[in-house]
Amino acid sequence: MQGQTVLITGANSGMGLATAVDMARRGASVIMACRSRKRGEEALEEAVRQSGSGKIRLMLCDLASFASIRAFADEFTAEYPVLDVLINNAGVVSLKRELTADGYELDLGVNHLGHFLLTDLLLDSLKAAEQGRIVVVASGAFKMGRLHLEDHTLSRGFNPAKAYARSKLANILFTRELASRLQDTRVTVNCLHPGAVGTSIGVNRETGFGRGVLKLLSYFFLTPEQGADTAIYLATAPELSAVSGHYYYRRKLKELTPRAKNADDAARLWKWSLEQTGLD
Repeated sequence: MQGQTVLITGANSGMGLATAVDMARRGASVIMACRSRKRGEEALEEAVRQSGSGKIRLMLCDLASFASIRAFADEFTAEYPVLDVLINNAGVVSLKRELTADGYELDLGVNHLGHFLLTDLLLDSLKAAEQGRIVVVASGAFKMGRLHLEDHTLSRGFNPAKAYARSKLANILFTRELASRLQDTRVTVNCLHPGAVGTSIGVNRETGFGRGVLKLLSYFFLTPEQGADTAIYLATAPELSAVSGHYYYRRKLKELTPRAKNADDAARLWKWSLEQTGLD
C-alpha cells in the first residue's frame, strides 16, 4: 500500500480504527473521517501509537449531515486528487427513532444515504487511481431488510432491527448498482459482512445506554481486528483487482438472497437516493 491513499469513515473506534492501523502499517497514507473531533483526535493518537506511522490524518465528517459531507468532500478533493481506497465503514444502530439533520431516519441516513453522497462526490478521485477500490461494510442483517421507501422515516412501526436491516439491505443494493455503473472504469466496489463484532455500535455515546449489555456480550464477539479482516482483504488483495459487485464473509464470496439481488429495487433505490441527496 506504499504511495496509496486510503479513506476510512467511522475510523474513531472498533473496526474503523483497526482498519486504519492496518492500512498505516502497510505504508498507506490514511485519512480517518470522524464525526467527533475529540474522539477522532484520541483515535488518531492511538492509531499513530499502534502503527508507528506518521502518515495518518484526521478529517471531520458527519455522515448525518449532507452539508458536512459536501464540505468534507470539497476539502478532501482539493488536497487529494487521487483516492485509491474508500472504506465505507461507519455505521449506526439507533435504539429509538431519530432523524438526521436532513430529516431521514438515522440508520438509513447515515449507513446508506450519507455514504451514497460521499461516494459519489469522491468518484472522480477514485477514477484517477491506478485501480480504485470501494469497500462497503454491510451486514448479514440485510436478510431481514425491506426498503420501506414509501415511509423512509419509519414513522409507522419503528424498531431497531427493522431500521438497521433496511439500511444494510440498502448497502448491498447500492454496491451492486454502483458496480454495474462502474463497469467501464478501473474502480471496483464490493461489500461484506464482518461477523458479530464487539464494537460500540448501538451504544448511546451521550448517556452510555447499552454499554453494560455490550460488555456482557463481548465475550462472544469477534475482536475489531478480526471483524476488519475481510474489509482489509477487499481493499488490498491483488487477486480482486477486477472483481466487483460481490458480497463477502470471512474472505469468501457468499450468495445473496433474491431480495438483495433484485435489480429493479437497486435501480429504484438509486433513483430515490439521487433525488434525496440532490444529485439527480
